[in-house]
Amino acid sequence: MTVRRIDGFFYGLFMDRDILWENTVSAENPRRAYVDHYALRIGQRATLAPVAGARAYGMVFSLTFDDVAKLYAGPGLEAYCPEAVMATLLEGGVVPAVCYNLREAPRPDEANPDYAGKLRAALTKLNFPAAYVTSVS
Repeated sequence: MTVRRIDGFFYGLFMDRDILWENTVSAENPRRAYVDHYALRIGQRATLAPVAGARAYGMVFSLTFDDVAKLYAGPGLEAYCPEAVMATLLEGGVVPAVCYNLREAPRPDEANPDYAGKLRAALTKLNFPAAYVTSVS
């Protein structure tokens, strides 16, 4: 039987394929992408918040439903909810994808400098625009 896969858009540390493998998730078909009208917000972890005119970068991977469930069953991730997004691939084209976000963005006084530093490193490793990388805090 063929295992069904879906496209997932990841904008936080899960965009690093090595982290997915550490979580025994078989992510296939990696593609750099962005979603418009969402802004990255970092509290304890990352989330995307709807903001007109904003753009958030990340990776699209093909995963199984079981893999996605496994990722978001981890400690501290239970509050993330799936939503549909249209991800524009940097190599061209647009794909529908599932993206997990918090229902409410972190408060303005929330911060996690360690997470932000790791995220900047992942974005740099994946060759995302420098201006976006430096905006992550």
